[in-house]
Amino acid sequence: MDSSLSRRSFLQKTALVTSVGIAAPTIISASPYRRQTDAVTVGHNGFRYRVVPGWGILDAGKNPVNDCHEMVQDSKGRIMLLTNETKNNVLIYDKSGKLLDTWGHDYPGAHGFTIGGEGNDQYLLISDTDRHQVIKTDMKGRELMKIDYPRETGLYAYPTQFKPTETAINPANGDIYVVDGYGLNYVMQYDRMGKLIRHFGGRGEGDASFDCCHGVVVDRRNPAQPTLLVTDRRRNALKRFSLDGNYLSTIALPGSYICRPVIRGENIYGAVFRSTSDSYPNSGYVQILDKNDRVVSTPGGSEPIYQNNVLATQQKDLSFPAFIHPHDVLVDEDESLYVAQWASQKTYPIKLERV
Repeated sequence: MDSSLSRRSFLQKTALVTSVGIAAPTIISASPYRRQTDAVTVGHNGFRYRVVPGWGILDAGKNPVNDCHEMVQDSKGRIMLLTNETKNNVLIYDKSGKLLDTWGHDYPGAHGFTIGGEGNDQYLLISDTDRHQVIKTDMKGRELMKIDYPRETGLYAYPTQFKPTETAINPANGDIYVVDGYGLNYVMQYDRMGKLIRHFGGRGEGDASFDCCHGVVVDRRNPAQPTLLVTDRRRNALKRFSLDGNYLSTIALPGSYICRPVIRGENIYGAVFRSTSDSYPNSGYVQILDKNDRVVSTPGGSEPIYQNNVLATQQKDLSFPAFIHPHDVLVDEDESLYVAQWASQKTYPIKLERV
């Protein structure tokens, strides 16, 4: 993936601390850097947040993480984290940050994490970029189904061309949408049994094409006309499609390499793993969009400003160094945010309370 400066050089550059080296997560959490971060309130326009000190930090010798890619919450209120550390691919927390359980040793490219079903019938979808598969499991990690590379499309010559980064589930019929964000950039639609229905997108320059279709979600805020939101990450945009793959519109997010859209209530939330350009390392923030697809708050980033209905380019707020490559955001029933991060020196997720 993209290279980045070390944590030390970034913190020295921003002059926020003078002596934070690459350290274990427990040391980082006790440092002056983290204490200063804990005291900062971030966000805009009523969506403001404060870091919960030390949330979810574990003994890295017993329960390590590598890249913390995505998080979901189950019907019991448990917070589930997916990491590509095969000692424990899935860490399960309660809302206070206490570890409840772990499982998973077979997902070296664990990347996308989606929860489906209801109550005791919930299940998980893991997108593994190294296994070139989407794997359906029960809530304890038992594998139920695998979706392999979409050979039947005629577009893929061999399995390793397929590097799925995310999935979305249509709860109305169980259809599964898979985005091949690190592969050929197609969106595949499967039925609930894993049979391919159609594909669309692909790498290209047109409105209906992508340059890293990294994330996807079924947007049901308008129940009469649900749609599909797909990240076009390198183009700093979300693209809206009908559920059968017809392009509808683009939401431009200048400067923001957004990973996946997450919907809670009327709002879209997204973790931005890098801001502005490839030359702006160790950056990122969270974006919150309203029901009209306008950014209303950017915790950890610059204030969203519209001029003639066009969003000005956003970038990291250097006064808030806690975010280093946010990769996903989970929103709980209290409207607290849980932020999983990629390439952040193996640090655990950050929880932010709404204030």
